[in-house]
Amino acid sequence: MSKSPANKPLTYKDAGVDIDAGNRLVESIGARVKRTHRPEVMGGLGGFGGLFALDLARFDEPVLVSGTDGVGTKLMLARTTGQHAGIGIDLVAMCVNDIIVSGAEPLFFLDYFATGALDEALAAHVIHGIADGCEQAGCALIGGETAEMPGMYSPGDYDLAGFAVGAVNKRDLLDGSRVAAGDVILGLASSGPHSNGYSLIRAILDTLPGALETTLDGVSIADWLMQPTRIYVKPLLELMRKLPVHALAHITGGGLTENLPRVLPDGCGAALSRNSWSLPAGFGWLQHAGNISDDELMRTFNCGIGMAIIIAESDAAAARDALETVGEQVYELGHVVSGGGIDWR
Repeated sequence: MSKSPANKPLTYKDAGVDIDAGNRLVESIGARVKRTHRPEVMGGLGGFGGLFALDLARFDEPVLVSGTDGVGTKLMLARTTGQHAGIGIDLVAMCVNDIIVSGAEPLFFLDYFATGALDEALAAHVIHGIADGCEQAGCALIGGETAEMPGMYSPGDYDLAGFAVGAVNKRDLLDGSRVAAGDVILGLASSGPHSNGYSLIRAILDTLPGALETTLDGVSIADWLMQPTRIYVKPLLELMRKLPVHALAHITGGGLTENLPRVLPDGCGAALSRNSWSLPAGFGWLQHAGNISDDELMRTFNCGIGMAIIIAESDAAAARDALETVGEQVYELGHVVSGGGIDWR
């Protein structure tokens, strides 16, 4: 085996990858990750794959539903503000909120954390947030990957991706086929922009030095923007046990304008009222600061509505009561109508 030109034996650590740091990270997060485990989890961290035994007594005609996502350029704002605590929750939320739309219960989650040089404390902070998100969603964190790639990322940068799997019995699958004209469309409040629209947000902030310290309703713009994405899984699973929900729509990039039509069958549209909820102050600030039109605002951001629920008119009041009882803020946005598209009234 040849030596390096300088006759100095090289190690992986010399090249920028610290295996021992990675091992210490796994050790440090073990107890926190274990708290997310469900009875179906087999084994622990450190295996080549996560093991999960599907409960066929509960899911006798199972359909597996999967989702993957990242956090996007909100990561850059996390670095600017130093606020990394909620980023892990964001990662889980973007995946499990998509899965619940099919009526599926999220079962397990895996994460991918990539960086140039591993900062153990920062990585542990982010992964603890992922575990928090998994607990909020009731799914198990059964594995993940931490990748050090010197030269791929600038110092201090990292990226995240997540992958979730859920299950639903075929008879309970939500696919839009139950939706009919006359159904009521309810909206659940968001906690802020969630994890969407941050490229536009950063472009606005670039024109306004010091804007992150601006205060609205006693909260700084920085704190409002870094609020973690709300996870709607447990309230919606409980609602679906009580009432026949017709469809759900996760309101992400594209807003209500783009996401609600994804769960409407052919021949159905939605009549929505812009006055059915108040635009949160933070979105009003973004609109003013960026001179953003109403239509652009509505198709870029969630504008205060993170999840839409379509349900029969006869069940709408009961659904609202059930959701408000568990702490959700609920708005009646409008109705399903014959036709197509979104009609703002």
